[in-house]
Amino acid sequence: MTQSSNAPSQWQQRIEGEWHGIPSIFDARGNHVGYNKVYRSSVFEHGQTVYYMDTRLHDMSGPLHPRLEATKFAFGVIDSDQDRVYLGPDFFGEGQPYGGLVDSNYYSPAWQADLRTLVHILPDGKTQVYSSQLYEGPTLLSVFNGIYRNVSDYHTNPATKASIEAFCETEKVNGRQPHALPEKHAGVWTGDLEVYGEDQKKVGVTHVSMRYRPIALLRAEVTVEMTGAIERSFTYTRFRNGNLHTFDGPGIYGNGLSYGRALYTIQHFYGEAAKIRGREFIIDDNYTMSAVWQYLRSDRLRNYLFGVLTWTPGEQVLTPRQR
Repeated sequence: MTQSSNAPSQWQQRIEGEWHGIPSIFDARGNHVGYNKVYRSSVFEHGQTVYYMDTRLHDMSGPLHPRLEATKFAFGVIDSDQDRVYLGPDFFGEGQPYGGLVDSNYYSPAWQADLRTLVHILPDGKTQVYSSQLYEGPTLLSVFNGIYRNVSDYHTNPATKASIEAFCETEKVNGRQPHALPEKHAGVWTGDLEVYGEDQKKVGVTHVSMRYRPIALLRAEVTVEMTGAIERSFTYTRFRNGNLHTFDGPGIYGNGLSYGRALYTIQHFYGEAAKIRGREFIIDDNYTMSAVWQYLRSDRLRNYLFGVLTWTPGEQVLTPRQR
């Protein structure tokens, strides 16, 4: 354990309680290879913080299995809303909170991997959208992602335990689903994204409208309108080939790989030194999406944007053809 302060940070207060989930595990190319059933908690007591995590692999196969076979984790944390520093022995590194989002980069000796982790706490305060990208040096090794639920009485209340177990069984089904957008229907995603500056202070809110119209089963035209703290508009054509997604201008160019429901992208704005590096996670069958976007200018982080985008379907634009 390590000394923090007399009061927990705002982020520490957000993550109070125990979080349960069963993230899916993917190899570097996006193939689903198993699950990692997890419960974790970050406990602040007497000015000190310890992070606990219990993990159990399920339905795991392939060479990643023995490498990821670790169970009981416990490590000290320097708790603050500027930097959360992980002191080992299980994880060494740090994370930066941005309101309801934390962006962490740390090393796991047990997994022999450097991790980049994003945790987005949804507005209900009881649901997290989680992902970790595991690296060997600069080379991607594996990806974990999934949804966590927060409870306080899993170990003492049979009804709570049954509810969480049912949720995990549903997640085992959902975790294998691909990041595939509507193939035949037009529509629009809308929502408000919180905007934070590089100094981790809230700048404001940006309203996003993302109009989507298929032009073939795997190709669509998208127009994004952003108003508020960040004002932008751009249009692009997107194409999906398996889990490879490409963005082919005219407003942005780039690509991304999806690992189950989570799509990791880099999109470059045409004609300027600006880009978006993002994670877009389909939460449910209604295409509700957790959007986490890093907005960079001159290859430096300027803003973090995150929030929930809701899908409203429109007309079916691809219909059965007649001669």
